Amino acid sequence: MEKQILHIDCNKFYASVECYLHPELRDKPVAVGGSEKSRHGIILTKNEIASKYGLVVGEPLWKAKQKCPDLIIVPPNFPLYVEFSQKVRRIIEDYTDLIEPFGLDECWIDVTGDWFKSGVEIAEEIRERVKNEIGITVSIGVSFNKIFAKLGSDYKKPDAITVINKDNYKDIVWGLPCSDMMMIGKATTKKLNYYGIYTIGDLANADVKFLKSIFGKNGETLHRYACGEDCSPVRHKELAREIKSIGNSTTTPRDLINNDDVKVVFTVLAESVSRRMREHDLKGVTLAISVRTNELETFTRQCKMPCPTSVSNEFIKYAMELFTANYDWSTPIRSIGLSVTDFDYDMVPQFDLNKTVERREKLERLEKAVDKLKDRYGNYCVQKGTALCDKGLSHFNPFEEHTIHPISMV
Repeated sequence: MEKQILHIDCNKFYASVECYLHPELRDKPVAVGGSEKSRHGIILTKNEIASKYGLVVGEPLWKAKQKCPDLIIVPPNFPLYVEFSQKVRRIIEDYTDLIEPFGLDECWIDVTGDWFKSGVEIAEEIRERVKNEIGITVSIGVSFNKIFAKLGSDYKKPDAITVINKDNYKDIVWGLPCSDMMMIGKATTKKLNYYGIYTIGDLANADVKFLKSIFGKNGETLHRYACGEDCSPVRHKELAREIKSIGNSTTTPRDLINNDDVKVVFTVLAESVSRRMREHDLKGVTLAISVRTNELETFTRQCKMPCPTSVSNEFIKYAMELFTANYDWSTPIRSIGLSVTDFDYDMVPQFDLNKTVERREKLERLEKAVDKLKDRYGNYCVQKGTALCDKGLSHFNPFEEHTIHPISMV
């Protein structure tokens, strides 16, 4: 029996919710974006009318307003979007328990074997119910695997259904640019294009050994996806996704101009990341930083730490070492981020004569005690001295305020 997998994508989700709740906005160009005053002024999403002006998600609001002077900017309301996401989820749960979220506004479902309706009929029902019961629209891809279902939901928007099956996938999928396919970002696209691979069809017809020589195991995976051979299952709704990384980033209230400024912000980010890791009883090995200049140029760097850890002081130390080794201060900095990955789920600490493990465990106990104080008395009841050097830079709370999106449809 051929699988029936649907990928459901809420169209222009944040903007659609705002326009539904505020009818006076529906015939105007609308974008949901951060605060220009706090320098978080980028477009998170925009409605269909604003899209006609060439606005791009992630571009600065000032640039968007140059393209569309009448653009209405609405501040994000994430609790509201979570509420609408849950409403969509409740409709979907009427059809299957195999629901795998892919962000706040997207998910896959598997309806294979439904005795009464085909995948297309179920997609049509969900599309109509979301529109009539919730007031927003969805686009749905119906296919025999997750990769093509995702391509289907992106293929035709808004409020549409696209079927990609074994008879038509070469006609629909293979002509699309390879950047449209999951797992292919800007760097991979650039490398593929360098070797003359521009479309998903080019990728499917490329030599597997050649792709493996360039991308390693991922080359084989990309080839399999392009050929429609993805066999990954849709997870059950109760099956928690393994955490791959934990991180926070921030656009700073002013440009950072020296290492002291950077250390203040890294201190706040490191404390948030380490606290979130301890919530899940995680310790990580790889630390990564991201830096964005005020000219909007971005770079990332990462390093392996000697041992799995969740201690914020170690995160600060290695973040600053990475930063100072890779930045020459030719340009002030607008935003920075810090994340930890490669979690060690089977930790066996290696003791040494320097009592490294004992000192780390002592710091972990101390930070856990501080976590409890912050839970009870608030985030600012205990702070590192570095954070107090510039309260203008350090007075933000990524642990509570910086919701990381996309969030699963919970």
